[in-house]
Amino acid sequence: MKQREMFLQADAALRCVVDQITPAQLDQPAPAEWSRKSNPTLRDILASHAEDEAWLPAVLEGRTIEEVGDTYKGDLLGDDPIGNYDRLNESTTKVANGDLDPDKVVHLSYGDYSLGEALQHTALYRAFQAWSIAKHIGLDYSLPDVLVENLWEQIAPDIEMWRGFGVFPPEVAVPEGSNREVQLLGKVGYWRA
Repeated sequence: MKQREMFLQADAALRCVVDQITPAQLDQPAPAEWSRKSNPTLRDILASHAEDEAWLPAVLEGRTIEEVGDTYKGDLLGDDPIGNYDRLNESTTKVANGDLDPDKVVHLSYGDYSLGEALQHTALYRAFQAWSIAKHIGLDYSLPDVLVENLWEQIAPDIEMWRGFGVFPPEVAVPEGSNREVQLLGKVGYWRA
């Protein structure tokens, strides 16, 4: 299942970046557009990703928001934000590597989709958040080549549709001769020098 492959690559990319966040950086302001919370910090963004990691196994099992309830509300990061995120990530990775039916209907907060589509949606978000967080904290970071190629194959044909849904901002011009990653980041409106 190509969507699972891309999800696992994007999830690993996000974890790679998260694992490089220092405790002091957690209190740094984060871009307002990354959160529904006013004046978010990087810890708020990590908390949102932790909740997403915690929820995904239940989603992949086909459970609804009503069935899960408030199970994953509250502070999932505690006194060990990176370690707790990693533990949630390990649980999600284990489930994602399991025996999954790509055609099974699962329930996201914004609608019902096939499991394969749900993994693709989640991968898309995690991949570009990995890159954005890395740039925000000053890491010299590039998305893995194999992930970039999967993103080109699976989402590039539908970028305008995604943009119409408000997922991507307007396209950004990139320097001539840019590599595939930079070209993709420009197409989805994330590129900045």
